[in-house]
Order: sequence, then C-alpha cells, then structure tokens
Amino acid sequence: GLSKYFFTDGGLQAESAGLTLAPEEGYGTLGTLGIVFLALRAFSSGCTALTGVEAIANGVPAFRAPKARNAATTLTVMAVLAGSMFIGLTTLAVLANVRYSEDPVKQFVGFPADGVQRTVIAQVGSAVFGDNSFGFYFLTAATAGVLILAANTAYNAFPSLSSLLAQYRYLPRQLHNRGDRLVYSNGVLGLAVASGLLIYVFDASVTRLIQLYILGVFTSFTFGQVGMVVHWNRALRASPPAEGRRSMRRSRAINAFGAGLTALVLVLVTTTKFTQGAYLVVLAMPVLYLLMSRIKRHYDRVAVELEPDDEPVPLPSRNHAIVLVSKVHAPTLRALAYARGTRPHDLTALTVSVDAEESKALQEAWDRRDLPVPLTIIVSPFRDITRPVLDYVRAVRLQSPRDVVTVFIPEYVVGHWWEQLLHNQSALRLKGRLLFQPGVMVTSVAYQLRSADRLSDDDAGSAPGDVRRPVSDL
Repeated sequence: GLSKYFFTDGGLQAESAGLTLAPEEGYGTLGTLGIVFLALRAFSSGCTALTGVEAIANGVPAFRAPKARNAATTLTVMAVLAGSMFIGLTTLAVLANVRYSEDPVKQFVGFPADGVQRTVIAQVGSAVFGDNSFGFYFLTAATAGVLILAANTAYNAFPSLSSLLAQYRYLPRQLHNRGDRLVYSNGVLGLAVASGLLIYVFDASVTRLIQLYILGVFTSFTFGQVGMVVHWNRALRASPPAEGRRSMRRSRAINAFGAGLTALVLVLVTTTKFTQGAYLVVLAMPVLYLLMSRIKRHYDRVAVELEPDDEPVPLPSRNHAIVLVSKVHAPTLRALAYARGTRPHDLTALTVSVDAEESKALQEAWDRRDLPVPLTIIVSPFRDITRPVLDYVRAVRLQSPRDVVTVFIPEYVVGHWWEQLLHNQSALRLKGRLLFQPGVMVTSVAYQLRSADRLSDDDAGSAPGDVRRPVSDL
C-alpha cells in the first residue's frame, strides 16, 4: 500500500474519497468538550482490540512448559501483530482518504439511496489491490476467517461458564450436562439461539452490536480484576509474614491497577455508548442477576424439601391399580399383564366413552377375549378424557385415603420424530395432570414398534432427529 502511494502516479484512492459530509442543523466546529467526548468515544471503541487477551490467559494450562513464559511470549506476539495491523490499516485508510459513516445516505452528500457502503478494510483492500483481484479476495477471506475464529472463542468459553454456573445452581442444570460428543450441547445451542436473535433484532449491524460486546467484556474484566485483588488480600492475611508476601503485594498492585483501568473504560463506554445500545446491557445485567438469584433460591428450596427427615416412611395399606384402555390391542394386553404381575389389591381397566358405538365395540372385544379384569366405562358427554379419569382416581383416593392408586398407561415407542407428531398426545396431558395428584403413581408400559428396532441398544447409536419418547393413542 505504501509503495503504491509513493511510487505510482495514481497513488491510493478509496472509492469513498470523494464523499463529503452533509452539514446538519446547528453544525459547527467542535469545542473543547466535544473534542474530548469524541476522543473518549474513539478510545472506548478501540478498547475492543484488548478483548482477545483473556483467551490466552484462560488457556495457560494448555501451553507447554514453561507455561507462563510461553503464554507471555504468545501474548507479546499477539500485541505486536495487533498493534502493527492497527497502525498500518489506519495509515493506509488516511492516505487513501477512506470515508465511513454509520448512516451514509443521510450523512454523505450525493450517496445513492440504494448504495452499499463497504467496510474500511474492504475499501483499503480495493485501493491497494484493486477490485476483483486475488489480493482483494484473499484479504476478504482472511478477514472472514479471523471473524469466524473470534466467534468460535465464544462457543468454547460460554458453554463451560454456563456449566460452571449450573453446577452451583445459578442456571438450569441442563446446561451442566454433556451431549453425545462430550460437549455442553445445551450451552452451545442456547448461545446459537441467543446470537441469532440478537442478529435479527439489531439487523446484523456491527456498529450497534459492538456496544453490547464492549460493555459486557469490560464489566467482566473489572469484576475479574477486583476478584483477584480480593484473592490476594485473603492470601496475605492467611500466609506467614516471611513467605512470598512481596510477590503477593506486587500481584495485588498489578490487579488493582488493572481494575482501575478497566473500570475507567467501563465508565467511558457506558457514558459514550449509552444511547447506541449500551443501555440494553445496563438494563439486562440486573435482570439476569435477579433471574439467576431466583434459580439459585429455587434449587436451594427444592433441596431442603427433598432432604429426608428422621420419621419413617409410612407404607401404603393397599395398592389400587387402574389400567387406561383405548382399544384391545397388544400394548393394552401388555399393560394388563404387567399390572397383574405387581399383585395389586384390586385391578380395574378404565376407558372413557366419547362415542357410544366405539365403546360398544370395545366392550364386545373385551368380552370375546374373556379378560380377567373388569372393564369400567365412563361416559364423557363433552368428549373430554382427562377430567373423567381424574375424577375417578380422586374418588378412589377419597374412599381409601391411606391407600395408593397406580395408573398404568400403555404406550408405544416409535423410531422417527415425524411419527411422534402423527399420534394423539392425550396420554401425555393426562400423565402431567396425574402427577400432581397426591397418593397417585403413574407407570408407563412401553411397547416398541418395528420402526424403533433400529434404535435398540444393540445399534451403534441414535440417528439424528429420532425420538425415543413413548407415545400413546389415548
């Protein structure tokens, strides 16, 4: 770029070099306060270049020995590369007279309404290498590759962080579970969904999205540095007077200095970027804090409730078994056999009649098989299945409060997710209601269909998208 500027006749000329700013009402020269504010805003925006250092700090255990020296060398190389690229790109942008605006249609004179404004790097690359040249496309591809790697750091760090928070019950425990590939799949998927929503809401505007990023990053930096200061204070109080106190004080001073710098940047970002999207982070942080506190409180309350006391667990006097029936088919017969095998005090087959002809056919099929279990038919004039079953179960419980009622639900397992959508889900709703009834146990009796054979335990593994949740035709 410098060779082209100094040794060619045309020099460097960006495509936006001829654009001029459109004056607005009240436009004039900047005063001292305006210049200071502009400089602070530029400083806060430039601080995003520092947000890669935490990746090296977090990855120190992965370095070869000596770990600290190799990590410091890597950090130095990164600082030199970042500084040289920043200075070089800024110099070329100034020499090529690059013009860039957040709203070029309004802020540039003569900018077409349907025009597309290239990024600064793209304009510099076009001025140096020319459009449709190998150098231009290589620069564009390299920039895209760096951005992809930068995005990958979030997918490496956030699932681990969310797993740690979930381990201490500040987030749902599902985020602590590992998937089939031994990664925190729920954290990865949650981050992908949240990222997609932000891109959609902010119309993929880097200028608007970067405000959220800067504020979040420097908030984390400040808390981390303050936390290290607290750590060194505790270490100094706990250590003997003659063992390494000088190095601890030096480390505390470094962390205190870092906390002051990051806090200063945080204040600058909040004040200079508040109206450009930083206010969303300011509002979101207390909301997330309250949400995580409520999750923690919920898990603690549940843990207290689940703690067994010294009182012996009372045994039920009798067990009343109920098998839900929709048709006389193989799943129903298996559920009846299993229920009889549990040796209940009494066993009843229960069906809800929403159609007189179907109920009559069911009774005839029941009688033809001469099943040793009585069939009870409840008529539901409003074609509702859940309410009559709940009323029947509650009536049994009222007659024998010290007894338990076990409801057996015959279900069959399908092998494809789309088969799950083709079956009535009344049994799932009924099961959910029965689980809230005290003294009522719900047992699912599974019946595997042929489509589920290939997903048996003998197979190599589950195919993507397949469902192993039981379904029912109730």
